[in-house]
Amino acid sequence: MKHFIQFAPLPMERVWGGRELASLFGKKLPDGVPVGESWEIVDRPEAQSVVCCGEWEGKSLNDLWKNHRQEVFGTAYANHPSERFPVLVKLLDARETLSVQVHPPAHRAEALRGEPKTEMWYFLRADEGACIYAGVQNGVDRAEFERLLEKGGVENALIRLPVKPGESIFIPSGRLHAIGAGTVIAEIQQNSDTTYRVFDWNRLGLDGKPRDLHVQESLESIDFEDHAPSLQPAEQPLLADCPYFRVEKKTLSGKSSLSLGEKFLLWCVASGKLIIGEEEIPPGHFLLLPAGNSFAIDCDNCEILEISLPAQG
Repeated sequence: MKHFIQFAPLPMERVWGGRELASLFGKKLPDGVPVGESWEIVDRPEAQSVVCCGEWEGKSLNDLWKNHRQEVFGTAYANHPSERFPVLVKLLDARETLSVQVHPPAHRAEALRGEPKTEMWYFLRADEGACIYAGVQNGVDRAEFERLLEKGGVENALIRLPVKPGESIFIPSGRLHAIGAGTVIAEIQQNSDTTYRVFDWNRLGLDGKPRDLHVQESLESIDFEDHAPSLQPAEQPLLADCPYFRVEKKTLSGKSSLSLGEKFLLWCVASGKLIIGEEEIPPGHFLLLPAGNSFAIDCDNCEILEISLPAQG
């Protein structure tokens, strides 16, 4: 194999979304609907990445993971226990603030009939004054949170964090959170799609009806001791390192070469111009660099998010 692999993005309609993924990154979006997410790398029963060009064109990510694992992903993952590719990578366009939500922690997920989901967010764009919510205020226990929920004061329980482009945050399962309006985010997460909404700002869904809430599941999942979330500053190169994924930010400039050994890499172009071989990869696009290959790289002050996996998940 002498080439990188690209997959066709899957746009997802969301009531809180917009059209920024088209204007910023040239994504092809369905007409006339708010698009909140572009699923860039996904291997799930309900959504599947498909190679869009090159020698593997037409093959699904699941096919590559099951039937061509060592050839594409490397010998380090030959005995990986996951039946599906273990991470899901998205772009998010939050034109409105998302619901206040939580993902179930591993020790509660099965009882709640869900999947744990640890994730991280990298802020590609952020409007002036944009913020997120993460964790709970000191002194807010479950009983106080339920009281605020009943009286309509949930926002008073949340920790508000202003955000700027280039910053990032780690969101472990169990952390109460909400993405604020005016942000465009690269999200790397466990391969899961379980989200419990506890509050949705009294918003109506795309069908004109209030969206479903999952209050009891949320209360069972929230870590009420999570009082000190923090953002990673823009100059921090290591963005996340957990049992599910590792994400580093690298700045590349000029000509260089990259030789991979027994592990593949995923790259997201965060900013700048990346040329691999003779092909230019614009910001907001993702590549799978197969193991055991070498690549000629030419960059003009390009920032890359480099995603890798532990060998055994």
